[in-house]
This record gives sequence, C-alpha cells and structure tokens, in this order.
Amino acid sequence: MAYTHDRLLANTTLEEADARMREALKAEGFGVLTEIDVKSTMKQKIDADMEGYTILGACNPKMAWEAIGIEPRIGAMLPCNVILRRVEGGTEINAVDPVASMTAVDNPELHKVAAQVRDKLVRAVEAA
Repeated sequence: MAYTHDRLLANTTLEEADARMREALKAEGFGVLTEIDVKSTMKQKIDADMEGYTILGACNPKMAWEAIGIEPRIGAMLPCNVILRRVEGGTEINAVDPVASMTAVDNPELHKVAAQVRDKLVRAVEAA
C-alpha cells in the first residue's frame, strides 16, 4: 500500500512549490501548523548537505476535531505531513495518505474520516 500521494512539479523551485502547495491546502480547509526546513536542520545538527527538503505539518481543523472526537489519542498521528523536496527536474510533493497511516487504529469511524482527509490532500496536491 502506498503511504503518500506524489506529484512532480517540473521546472519549479522549492519556493514556488511551497507557495502553490500552501494555497492549495488553504483551498481544501487546511492550515500549516508546522514547518521544518530539513536541509537547514541537517546542516546545523550533523553538518550534512542535502537538496532542499521541507516538511509542512498541515491540519484541517474540522477534520481533526472530528477525528479526535472519535479517537482521542489520534493526536499522536497529527498533523498530516506534506513534503516538498528538490529532485532532478523540479520539486516533488509527497503528502501522507491518512488512510495508510491510520490502519494501525482499529476504528471504522476513524477510517471514514481518514478517507475524507485523504481526498482533500489529493485534491490539494493535484491543484498545486
């Protein structure tokens, strides 16, 4: 089972992809709660060089509220991470598949919410 939904934005800088992804997430009701510049962090912590790599922690408050109401400990698996990473030819977007990540939780009601979140994330990735 794939655990991410992926899209290559050809000839697109990381900064351009970031702006496009944030707008697409916003259109689907998500906000970005966290941002991790992995490239900078790896350089600072272990003096390792890598291509641009940013993790956006995206959250749709209405869907998170619903999921937490169904399964209070699900916050351990939130927010939904979206990766923007430099690859040859552009920037790749990888968004977590909440259905795949929630398979460890035996709760059919939660799986329904996860499917709705997945649909929103897929639309956002495709719109970016």
